[in-house]
Amino acid sequence: MTKRTILLALTVFCGGLQAQVADSENPVIEWNKTLLTIVRTPGAQPPTIHSTRNFAMLHVAMFDAVNDIAASFSPYLVRHSNEPRSASPVAAADQAAHDVLVALYPDFQSMLDAQLQEDLGQIADGPEKTSGIAVGAASASEIVAFRTKDGSDVTPPSFKAGTAPGDYQLTPPNFAPADFRQWSGVALFALARADEFRPAPPPTLTSDEYVSVFNEVKSLGIAASTTRTADQTVIGKFWNGNIQDFWNEIAQTAVAAHHLGLVHSARLFAQLNISLADTAISFFDAKYTYNFWRPVTAIRLAGEDNDPRTQADPNWLPLTTKTAPDPSYPGAHSAISFAGAEVLRAHFGDRFTFDVTSESLAGVTRHFTSFTAAAEEAGLSRIYAGQHFRTDHNAGKLLGQQVAESVIDTMLLPR
Repeated sequence: MTKRTILLALTVFCGGLQAQVADSENPVIEWNKTLLTIVRTPGAQPPTIHSTRNFAMLHVAMFDAVNDIAASFSPYLVRHSNEPRSASPVAAADQAAHDVLVALYPDFQSMLDAQLQEDLGQIADGPEKTSGIAVGAASASEIVAFRTKDGSDVTPPSFKAGTAPGDYQLTPPNFAPADFRQWSGVALFALARADEFRPAPPPTLTSDEYVSVFNEVKSLGIAASTTRTADQTVIGKFWNGNIQDFWNEIAQTAVAAHHLGLVHSARLFAQLNISLADTAISFFDAKYTYNFWRPVTAIRLAGEDNDPRTQADPNWLPLTTKTAPDPSYPGAHSAISFAGAEVLRAHFGDRFTFDVTSESLAGVTRHFTSFTAAAEEAGLSRIYAGQHFRTDHNAGKLLGQQVAESVIDTMLLPR
């Protein structure tokens, strides 16, 4: 039996055995929803701070708080040997979540204070509650201090677009500035280096592979495509949002359906969001290493790529009209999705039936019977949306899997 199989069996068994709170009262899910509400509030998320960092900070603080009491797994950072086993893990989780989010989003303090008071009001007063609150506050304080100088507040360096064929350039019609130029320098949560799993370079412009993926996205990704099916059009629009939000919601659904207890819920969300955070740092490292042009640029300037097999369309625009403001290779949606799916597979196995809703396409639901199927669709959606080449998808897919596998195998292991 492999280590991965042992961990999967342990998680499922203990999660059912030690269910400490009802699904509707699970503070890990509750505070995850709170953070989703905040990051979806216009103007709430600082534009130069990738939200994967804040999700990871929230969930490692909650995990370390409850694990400090349960002592079931190796800690992420915080371990106090004298914490009473009788301390309330729910109070610890609530306090840790509240304190991290107040530190990250001080404008929301009144809302967060009200939520904390409501949650703590459901716990009987006594030394267990008092101790739990102290544990949660200590965990949050240490995590926030640990990440204070992690490089996330560095001013992004200016970007000068290249002029050679294949170089990333700001994209029409809005020519938005390149974003997250600094993010590869942010301190990782688990990996040793941002380039630890850096993919091999994108295909050369005169290769058969490039011609194939160029023609695919040119045909499928254009706004008025005649080859994209109606379902592919829905898919291209459905996943056109912050992909880390989708995978946190999928995790909520899976945790509730499997009735995980508090400690195991906290561990899963911590492993998930550590994986997503380090995947984001890693793909920005690769993006700005290779600086590969986006499809809209490639198609409009195909007459300059030195390959007669690619034909230019100077008016080409993608299904979503605007293009994400960073280099094309590797694909962020694919990397995040396969990192998320890998963590969920490790905890539950791949086969799981669930529905996903979209922050970009209201009223539409997609149905899946495996985590891998959802990840694959999310990655391919960027081809249908005219955002990425298939080679971007494949490179992102492998990168996300490798990051998540490393996190699963090295972080928050059973004691």
